[in-house]
Amino acid sequence: MAALTAAIPSAPGPAARRRGVAAVRCCSSSAADERQALFSRIAPVYDHLNDVLSLGQHRTWKRICVSWSRAKRGDRVLDLCCGSGDLAFLLSQKVGLDGQVMAVDFSSQQLQTAASRQDQRWKPCHKNIKWIEGDALDLPFVDCYFDAVTVGYGLRNVVDKPKAMREIFRVLKPGSRASILDFNKSSSLFTTSLQSWMIDNVVVPLASGYGLTEEYKYLKSSILQYLTGKELEELAKEAGFSAAKHYELGGGLMGDLERCDQNQTPEIKSGTVKYQHAGNI
Repeated sequence: MAALTAAIPSAPGPAARRRGVAAVRCCSSSAADERQALFSRIAPVYDHLNDVLSLGQHRTWKRICVSWSRAKRGDRVLDLCCGSGDLAFLLSQKVGLDGQVMAVDFSSQQLQTAASRQDQRWKPCHKNIKWIEGDALDLPFVDCYFDAVTVGYGLRNVVDKPKAMREIFRVLKPGSRASILDFNKSSSLFTTSLQSWMIDNVVVPLASGYGLTEEYKYLKSSILQYLTGKELEELAKEAGFSAAKHYELGGGLMGDLERCDQNQTPEIKSGTVKYQHAGNI
């Protein structure tokens, strides 16, 4: 806990302490507040809908994201925009009891869900996860603090993406890697049309059964406003990374941006995950 205390400038409130969630002051804007409220509303059914809508494929994509972060035993790692904790749990197994996982999200409800899942899991390594309510644009950590950073379906929802990129670069140790998984904004008309059709005819109708029609309609507009793989590579380099490569997954429906510092070139990966359904938000 000493490392956590040193990294976080403000103490958690009583409610947060009860669930093992540390709270820090977050910057606020109307757009950010709206997105925070959206993810808080979907928190109770988020994991279930992800499994149903992707036919479980999101778990494969998340394992790839964690693998490409190069996190290893004993590392201190950050899972940014951690949601209900899928990547954080995978990272905890990578770094082991000698390592530490800081899992940050702006939704207290998502973090409460993650903390509850942690309580229900039996693996000792999951004790190395610290849940932190915080802002991706103002991370509560000193420079060069982490050995790896992952972001799963989060960067697309951040209001100021360049600033978030700079924060990721700032908190990474020199030579370390960041792995960012999200929907792919494809340049292929076929892929874009398929993605749009799936959201309109599969994702939103299923979400409507949970009273979340408007929340999942947001998915389509968020992808349209997101960056292409090439634009993400450029954004990473502008933030300070010396190398960045975006890889398409799931038949081009998903993508993972791998970034590294100190002129380390990302490895070329072989193979892709076949597309089934697209359902994360």
